[in-house]
Amino acid sequence: MLFTGEYEHTIDAKSRLAIPAEVRAGLEAVQHGTAFYVAPGSTDTLWLWPERLFEQMAAASEASLLPDEDLLEFEELLYSQASRVEMDKSGRIRIPERLLTQASLGSSVMLLGVKDHLELRDPERWARQRDEKLAKQSEIMMRARRALQRARSSTLEDR
Repeated sequence: MLFTGEYEHTIDAKSRLAIPAEVRAGLEAVQHGTAFYVAPGSTDTLWLWPERLFEQMAAASEASLLPDEDLLEFEELLYSQASRVEMDKSGRIRIPERLLTQASLGSSVMLLGVKDHLELRDPERWARQRDEKLAKQSEIMMRARRALQRARSSTLEDR
């Protein structure tokens, strides 16, 4: 599933977040699972992955019994902080209070679709960051284009 869009939501007194209906509509239990994994993302964000995708990512990184230091450090941090959260019949997930505190998130949040995952951010911080990114949009797009070209070239060389 490709996650896109911005959704302004609230986290209720029981630390529950409603997953938007249009996001839920794209999820299939067999392919995506019935829960999410939530973990700290980049600065003051929480990232949410459908459970099957998160498990596939974990399996993909197990290719070596001796991962390099960067991967080992990433895995220790990600998996130790991650929590599996079930979606209730109303489409809500309960986010652990420790993760909300760690990400400095209050009751009002922005839920962003970011390709393969969702991100929870503080609305005011996101508005500032989005404006900064939009001001550099052409530069960001050119850097992304160069990165994609390098990745394609690398893939072709590997063949």
